[in-house]
Amino acid sequence: MAKPPPLQRENRLYQADWLLRYYGFSVGEIAAGGRDGMLELDIDPKLAWALKHRERFPVDVNTAPRELLLRVPGLGARVVDKIVETRRHTRLRLADVARLSPGIKRAKPFLIAADHSPARLTDRADLRAHLTSPKQMSLFA
Repeated sequence: MAKPPPLQRENRLYQADWLLRYYGFSVGEIAAGGRDGMLELDIDPKLAWALKHRERFPVDVNTAPRELLLRVPGLGARVVDKIVETRRHTRLRLADVARLSPGIKRAKPFLIAADHSPARLTDRADLRAHLTSPKQMSLFA
């Protein structure tokens, strides 16, 4: 009997499927975010893509098209729709985006708001480590 794939791999494939269906990514874009055409197991495919395409960031939440906001790690489709709707009436600050998105920690380096500019944060060599959560240590290792 074959060994089942690790749950983390299954989770990454599920996330990649969502990027294809709801976020406008192509298979090539998702594969290009990983290494050698394989998805990264330690970070989600959207973050992996954003880290490899830092030249597209940061984006202004008050002016960027919906399609580009969908590519910001930490922003889901519903949050992006709320941002687009809200900015019709007011200029958004970072606190406004934080109220809309629980993923603000991941989104912050990739966004410009009325009161926030990441000040070259996307150029940090350690941005990946800064955005990924520490691994749970084993009690029995």
